[in-house]
Amino acid sequence: MVEVPVSAGARMLPTGRQVVRRLPLIGTLAVVGFSLAWILFWAPKTTYGSAISDPVDFLSVVLDSLTYAGLLFIVASGFTLIFGLMRAVNMAHGAFYLLGGLIAYDLQQEFTGGGGSFGLTSAQVSAWQWLMPALIAAACLAIVGLGTQQAFLRWTQGQELRQALITIAISVILLDQFQTHFNSGNAHSIVWPNFVGDDKFLTIGSFSYSWSRLFMLFVAVAIGIALWLWLQKTRTGMIIRAGVDDRHMVSALGVNVQVTFAIAFMVGAALAGFGGAMGGSFAVLTTDVGGQWLLNSLIVVIIGGMGSLGGAAAGAILLGFVTDMSGNYLPTTSDVCCTEYAPVLTFALLAVVLAIRPLGLFGRPG
Repeated sequence: MVEVPVSAGARMLPTGRQVVRRLPLIGTLAVVGFSLAWILFWAPKTTYGSAISDPVDFLSVVLDSLTYAGLLFIVASGFTLIFGLMRAVNMAHGAFYLLGGLIAYDLQQEFTGGGGSFGLTSAQVSAWQWLMPALIAAACLAIVGLGTQQAFLRWTQGQELRQALITIAISVILLDQFQTHFNSGNAHSIVWPNFVGDDKFLTIGSFSYSWSRLFMLFVAVAIGIALWLWLQKTRTGMIIRAGVDDRHMVSALGVNVQVTFAIAFMVGAALAGFGGAMGGSFAVLTTDVGGQWLLNSLIVVIIGGMGSLGGAAAGAILLGFVTDMSGNYLPTTSDVCCTEYAPVLTFALLAVVLAIRPLGLFGRPG
């Protein structure tokens, strides 16, 4: 048989199987390119029109996406610690968020006297009257989280279905108590302090933007840096990461992994409580927001990847942009509200990410 030499150029051509494997990536790049072109140059029948024609409002939407992503990261980073790193299924994370917000609301009302019959305004709230309720709420949720982990989840490690059922039951019980003790059938709102109140704006030329939303972003960045330093540079953080990879080996070295995991669960629950205080300032607190923020946290962790703090940040940014961009740069009519696109595009984002990276953008096997 005569062998036919194959040129170097032919060897570099992709096979049919390789082309098929690249189809999800190629399709994603095509969709991203079309979306950018749509937003920048066309966007008919949308709230603001194209970004080229209205750059000021486009910049405002970009900042809205980033600041909302900051709030998403604060709440989801706690879920990342509990679910992503420890592999503990805590379906009560959304209820923890709501409980933290309601505690902060009650404490702020107590510290300020409620503001009279017309309610509170930012001018009546000092920095400590916002910060102290938020920190106390975080501390209370740390205790609640510790009790949940020690009483219910410590004994069910590796039993995901049982953990899910237990924490769903805890969530239902908490929501029932909220309706009884916090009158949470009504909407409650925590008031921003006066230094970032609703009347405070960052103004650069013709552009003006709310300081309260920028404050959310700054706090999220600070929390992200603190968590990264804790997990990467401290002994406790190193034990957490090592215990996730091989719990039995770490235990054989004489380290009490259960204590370390309890600390991680407390931090995760505290972040949910602090996120509830911040989210209650950003929007309102009602009984249905707990389920929504549990879903938000799940989406962020799935997109970013299990056990990755950087992945949580990336997932929060992607979800924030999909939510805000779809609400402002997709066509709207009198029959269909533009915000109805957000859930569809959110799950489309999930499908695309998992098609390309089954473990998430920065995920790794557990």
